[in-house]
Amino acid sequence: MMMKHYLTITLFFGLLFSLTLKAQNKPNIVLLFVDDYGWSDLNYRNKTFTTPNIDQLKKESLEFTRAYVPTPTCSPSRASILTGKEAARLQMPRHIKDEFPDGSNTKEFGIWSKDPAKRGSRNWLPLEEVTYAEKLKEFGYYNAFMGKWHLGHQPYHPIHQGFDEQTGTSNFGHPKNYYAPFFKNGPALEEYKNDKDAYLTDVLTDKAVNFINEYDKEQPFMLSLWYYTVHGPHIGRKDLIQKYLDQGMQPAYAKYHAMVETMDASVGVVRAALKEKGIDDNTVIIFTSDQGGFFENLPLAGGKRNNTLGEGGARVPMLINYPGVTKVNTECSTPIQTIDVFPTLMEIASGEKYKDNAINGVSLMPLIQQKKIKDRNLYFFRSYEDQYAAIMTGDWKLVKYFSGKYQLFNVVDDISEKNDLIDKEAKRASKMKKDLAAWEKEVYAGWEEVTEANSVFFQIPPKRKSK
Repeated sequence: MMMKHYLTITLFFGLLFSLTLKAQNKPNIVLLFVDDYGWSDLNYRNKTFTTPNIDQLKKESLEFTRAYVPTPTCSPSRASILTGKEAARLQMPRHIKDEFPDGSNTKEFGIWSKDPAKRGSRNWLPLEEVTYAEKLKEFGYYNAFMGKWHLGHQPYHPIHQGFDEQTGTSNFGHPKNYYAPFFKNGPALEEYKNDKDAYLTDVLTDKAVNFINEYDKEQPFMLSLWYYTVHGPHIGRKDLIQKYLDQGMQPAYAKYHAMVETMDASVGVVRAALKEKGIDDNTVIIFTSDQGGFFENLPLAGGKRNNTLGEGGARVPMLINYPGVTKVNTECSTPIQTIDVFPTLMEIASGEKYKDNAINGVSLMPLIQQKKIKDRNLYFFRSYEDQYAAIMTGDWKLVKYFSGKYQLFNVVDDISEKNDLIDKEAKRASKMKKDLAAWEKEVYAGWEEVTEANSVFFQIPPKRKSK
């Protein structure tokens, strides 16, 4: 009888040890999500930028050279990477604009006066939506969030969407200043309000390093570091601006370059902390951006401020470093979208194939393992101006306007989108138009009714012309 009891205890502790070991062997994950960081704004593409740490990450990683955002603008891009869904299906074709001075809203939808379609766009991500943090919990992960959220005010903050902790999260889409005090209202990082030397990017970096250094749980972690930088206001670190001015740059460019350099340094510091902790060889790093850059994005056309569905607005940097899995210093030219991050995380966490009909993304693990994924259409949708939708099929992109205009580009042969082939490729254009129309019809079918009672109308003033 005692022998059976002994065997039961032995088996129990053996199973417990096995489960603990399995949990420890699961890789940690760090997602570095930069705001408004253009595809071209890296030293290995544009020598005016100082990005040694990102350049080094590139040498050790797989780069997806054609990574895109389905709705390239702040809030929708975050909703997509977080849920694996096209933001249009979440009825979020625009970024969240705050109704009140504290960055909060009482109405579920916002309508913009300048939007030709006067579409309602959500003012927060519904709590019913399943985030990658909530799913990772099922695989035993601890989830920490740091930085920019822009998916709703306090009742909709990260700690209500599956994250175990949050740091530096405000109700705003950008700070009022990168030097403290950082935000005009609200408690985010209020402890720094009297520290005139505190720089927001460095503060968040220090918080991330402290998290890594002090993490002592047996379960693996995912750290989501969603930077406020390099979004405006473009306020570079004071000690870095002068060297760019000395190179003959205009002040606006010098400040932006200083912001990029500080963000790059942050990437290096976070990676050094992982190495110091001894977990760098068991930590996946994903580096990407939420939309194209504010300034020029050559050789790509467009950007954050205009032609946003052009390559300069929708294409973003994407590096994945999965130690022992990704082949170092390699590139993948298969077009992908940030909705693919969600299922990829699930396969990293579980070690098994992930299927979920509720999401739109597909796992990138086959591409990471130098295999292939099925051909598919990628769709784009935002609602600010005449240009509003696009479809990508392989090398080809069709762009649609409310006014009835269409454009067709081969973005591989013509990366700068200078040659509109809408008339020369009539058959191809016709097929893509039909596919896009069918997708739009499917998306609209899931949209809730927007009424005066559940929406707020934002009177958007025209942009002032620069002198």
